[in-house]
Amino acid sequence: MIFNSLTFALFLPIVFVLYWFVFNKNLKVQNLLLVVASYVFYGWWDWRFLSLIFISSISDYTIGYFLAKQKGKLGRKLLLWLSLAINLGFLGFFKYYNFFSESLIEAFRYVGIHLHESSLNIILPVGISFYTFQTLSYTIDIYRKNIEPTTQIISFFAFVSFFPQLVAGPIERASKLLPQFQNARVFNVVKAKDGLRQILAGLIKKVVIADTLAIQVDLIFGGDLAATPGLVLIFGAILFVFQIYGDFSGYTDIAIGTARLFGFDLMRNFAYPFFSRNINEFWQRWHISLSTWFRDYVFIPLGGSYCSKSKQVRNIIITFTISGFWHGANWTFVIWGFLNGLYYLPLLLSSKKRKYTNIVAYDRKLPSLKETLQILITFALFTFSMVFFRSASLSEAFSYLKLSVLNIGVRPELIFNWVLSPSFVFVILLIIVEWVQRRKQYFLQIENLPFFMRWTVYLLAIASLVYLGQFSSSQQFIYFQF
Repeated sequence: MIFNSLTFALFLPIVFVLYWFVFNKNLKVQNLLLVVASYVFYGWWDWRFLSLIFISSISDYTIGYFLAKQKGKLGRKLLLWLSLAINLGFLGFFKYYNFFSESLIEAFRYVGIHLHESSLNIILPVGISFYTFQTLSYTIDIYRKNIEPTTQIISFFAFVSFFPQLVAGPIERASKLLPQFQNARVFNVVKAKDGLRQILAGLIKKVVIADTLAIQVDLIFGGDLAATPGLVLIFGAILFVFQIYGDFSGYTDIAIGTARLFGFDLMRNFAYPFFSRNINEFWQRWHISLSTWFRDYVFIPLGGSYCSKSKQVRNIIITFTISGFWHGANWTFVIWGFLNGLYYLPLLLSSKKRKYTNIVAYDRKLPSLKETLQILITFALFTFSMVFFRSASLSEAFSYLKLSVLNIGVRPELIFNWVLSPSFVFVILLIIVEWVQRRKQYFLQIENLPFFMRWTVYLLAIASLVYLGQFSSSQQFIYFQF
């Protein structure tokens, strides 16, 4: 089941009514309803993979319970490794088996040894990378004695499978989200209205902006690259960056807004990343839940920043490369992660990685010339890396980048066509709206505007969904494949 579908439009109000008006007297029954609803939501895609969520949930609940009982270091480590083996075992098999198998065969073929092909026709379960990391953080935090294990199994199952953020995050920590299942919720009209506004914002990003851009991006990346002008290829890369941003941050907005309807607060996952002044600030604003997960469970255990410069460089490269590999079983994602790690190194070596923690031009209408150049350079670096993210293979990515330069030319008519295209208009409007709203949590957070202005914006937003939304294509969210 996907957010931009008629099925979900019927599913959500049914669960909402049952949750607040039928089962609101009993917290355990409320949580059980969320578990059932979440399993229906996920099973709508493929019911067979519900067993994976169930096994991850029951195993980590049990391991967490015994971790708290176990006093010996060896016993605690064995339990932690058991949790890692179960969760990463599932993730590794379903997501990476064919990648490692084919890479091994290719490596042996390179030295003249021919092995038998052993690829399997494996279906990647939607969202397995997200809920695996979420449940893993629970056992790791118990092992570190940062949290105590829960004794409420229904609450834990709800925490792992909570349908708004089940398949594409935000990746929540047990310390923040689990207590929200264990404490009684009271319906809050203000919070519900805020949730509806953020859902509307997310739908606009997804079905109006991202799915419109997807049409042109698919034509450019899927066309004859050699016959495509370099300016068009550059344009395609830029459009893809805004497509994936609209798609993924749109999903996040819908997830956060939906959770708010049920009385839950999920962490912010995007904070206007295209106004970042360097790559460190960018990764503090893009997919925040994953970036902080890798910081806390990979980068810091490796030694973090409290070691020599050479080891800091190692830690950064390893963390970003693994992050790239998390996105998919393809060398293109590995290179994408590695590139972003390289971008980070000049900041690390010059000790300027923490320079920007505030909102750009917070008390000004426009950025300075220096800030504008910094924003454009950061965007250009990220866009370059995203060619690898979008390409099906390394050879395709290198061809795309090479032809973007070789076929550049001077084509004024192409620039004119860009300016008149709906894709360009959507991108410019998104940039303007987000710049104006950059101090807010999301761009439709306008509850303080006068009534007439507020409802004018709402009606225009709804009209854009009705008349400009790409509902007919029913495109899934890009991050479902990760």
